[in-house]
Amino acid sequence: MSEPVVPVESAATPDLVELARVVAQQRAEMDRLRERAATSAVVERAKGVVMALTGCSADAAGETLLQRAKAARRSLLEECWITLGRSVTARSGTGTSPAEPPHDKGDAAAGLPETGTGPSEVSPPDDVADALGRLGRALVHADTPRALARCLRDHLAQDMGADSVVIHARRPCGGAELIGHCGIDERLAARWRQVPASAGTAVLDALRTGEPLWEDSDEDDARDPLTGGPERWPSRAWLPVPAGGEPEVCVGVLRGRPGPFTPRDRAHLRGVVELCAGRLRTFGPRPEPAAGPAPDAVRTLFAALPVAAMLLTPLLGPSGEAEDFRIDAATEQAAGLLGDTGGDPVGRRLREFWPDLDDGPVGRGCLEALAGGETYESAPFAHQERTDGVAELSTYSVRVTRLVDALVVTWVRHASSDRQEQRLADLQRLGNLGWANWNLATHEASWSSQVFTILGRDPADGPVPLAGLPELAVSDDRSALRVAVTGLVREGRPFDLPFRVRGGRGVRHLRLVAEAVADVHGTPVEVHGFVQDLTARRRAELALVESERAILTQHDVLQSERTLVARLQNALLPLPERVVDLAGLRVEVAYLPAQAGIHVGGDWFSAIELPDGDALFVVGDVAGHGVDAVATMAQLRFTAKGMVITGSSLTGALARLNTLLLHSRDTHGTATMVLARYRPGERRLVWAQAGHTPPLLLRGGEVTYLRRPSGMLLGAATTPHFEEAECRLEPGDRVLLYTDGLVERPPENIDVGLARLAEAVAAHPGDEQGSLGTLLEAMLEEERRDDVCVLDIRMPRER
Repeated sequence: MSEPVVPVESAATPDLVELARVVAQQRAEMDRLRERAATSAVVERAKGVVMALTGCSADAAGETLLQRAKAARRSLLEECWITLGRSVTARSGTGTSPAEPPHDKGDAAAGLPETGTGPSEVSPPDDVADALGRLGRALVHADTPRALARCLRDHLAQDMGADSVVIHARRPCGGAELIGHCGIDERLAARWRQVPASAGTAVLDALRTGEPLWEDSDEDDARDPLTGGPERWPSRAWLPVPAGGEPEVCVGVLRGRPGPFTPRDRAHLRGVVELCAGRLRTFGPRPEPAAGPAPDAVRTLFAALPVAAMLLTPLLGPSGEAEDFRIDAATEQAAGLLGDTGGDPVGRRLREFWPDLDDGPVGRGCLEALAGGETYESAPFAHQERTDGVAELSTYSVRVTRLVDALVVTWVRHASSDRQEQRLADLQRLGNLGWANWNLATHEASWSSQVFTILGRDPADGPVPLAGLPELAVSDDRSALRVAVTGLVREGRPFDLPFRVRGGRGVRHLRLVAEAVADVHGTPVEVHGFVQDLTARRRAELALVESERAILTQHDVLQSERTLVARLQNALLPLPERVVDLAGLRVEVAYLPAQAGIHVGGDWFSAIELPDGDALFVVGDVAGHGVDAVATMAQLRFTAKGMVITGSSLTGALARLNTLLLHSRDTHGTATMVLARYRPGERRLVWAQAGHTPPLLLRGGEVTYLRRPSGMLLGAATTPHFEEAECRLEPGDRVLLYTDGLVERPPENIDVGLARLAEAVAAHPGDEQGSLGTLLEAMLEEERRDDVCVLDIRMPRER
């Protein structure tokens, strides 16, 4: 069952992995026990059926089930489900059923339900038998018709590509009711929930004949009132569940792919519904209120009512919620609204007339009145009805009142004037505005309800006189509003004025538009206007202005920083205006700042002559942009030159610069660098690098990259290792030291950029002054996202 947990010492830490393994084993054991208990319940129930029919002992009943399962090549669980499903055929006396002849004389004589293989029944293939065995084990977990439908869909989806499964039950008054479904949405399920007896659907045909219907050929393309045409489910199967007599339940299997059900599929589906018969019998009957007629007094009362009204009784589902409503009484006008052409609707269900009941005001009103107990009154809605065969659109509202366990529903038809008033109310609500009138002669005022809502005033206090309207505004807006009202009353000048009021919801921004109506003498006698709430719009405008202001401020700050950094960089990194001669070499320098963004980067160079006549060349790149990057660049640039001038080797200088970045608070983090020292007497170029791209060498028209010695990024490790490499220059050689901005184009690999640089140098090998600019134009065709720094070093040709 479980493994004991070994205690640990007080100072030791428990082995969490071991504890988790033990817990997982215990959970698996619990699941296995639950599975065994559920399976045992099915087996014991089937044994009880056999004992009741034969009078044998429990052991004998179990042995009988085992023998029958073995003879029919079924599992014990399958045989138990089939026994439970056919227990309805139990009878006394001869033990035979007129609907199903016995297949085993011994069992039939004993009164057992016939579940063996008869002459007309062929044993399913082995793979189908295995699949049915798996389904039998899965059925023990299906405790509702809907769970059963989901179990079937999952089983049949793997075996034959079923997309949906629906389960309908026969209704006592004819028709069928959807009791379980999987693979269709709730809207479609609501349409299929009630199938009228008059509907010529395949599910009713299958229940009527007791034989499966296979709609899987081109001849079955006729439109079914339930599923429509074959566009969504080209192949459909409707299988009545065997019950010993007239079947009461039908299982529908819908497939989204075309093609017939093969003989194997049909045998499989017959076995599936045979297993389902036992599972369905364990659910018990569905609760439903008695379908007796309403008292004569109630029916007489409804017959005398001059309005459209109905008395409804809720029909509860397994979850206890109302799934439909039965019509117990209805007036003649209500029958006309239902669109019924088949006589009296009393005794029928509401969904038979309105399958989409949940989406309408009647369904919502019934559910709300049933749940809360309070009377529900709907807003006016449009309803299409037929008068003398002509369809017309009318406006109704619905009132639903709860009466103990029943509901009284009444309809009120609105005249055209009511519709206009409703439209005006909708306009005021959607536009958040209301109308107001002031009679200057009688001093009477009238407001719409929306004006009271906008001003936050109780309608019981009545409207405010026109002269008192400025007092509602905040102090800063009263003067302008008072002047506008005075000009309107005395001179008839209309106005459109914004003002603010303060209330329980804070400060509100309003708009008042008013005009005067004058008499024959030109004297204003009445004022018409409207008040509109512009608070949301005003807040949006203020937020937009504030956002624009913040953006401009940030732009100014960033632009100032760029200007400062650019000046600082120009001061720290002056560019030579012409070609420089160093130790017999011609050196041309190019520095191009990034075009994307407004920050300046940390690329730099140095090209100086050392006291001993050698030349020092440095190219570096600090990670990041802005003031910090420029500061770090200046620190590294001057420190590197100072170290080499004072006698440090190239690798020693790199090691000390690495230490500087690691232990200085003011540095920017990491950097790459190339240090090169040229000895003119030996024409040797000695160089070292720290995570930088290799120098490029052009010799005799052939382009190569110098092999990089060992060296890692500055500021990345406490104990880096750097090595030197050397190259002997020959007359006419050209060496390029550069930063990665020259070759990188995200997201491509840097090797692609290095190859592109080699091709460009080979294509532009010019030795004249200014040839570096031609090379840069060829390399930098698009917008630059990073700074570019290049040292173009040339060994003059010998004369």
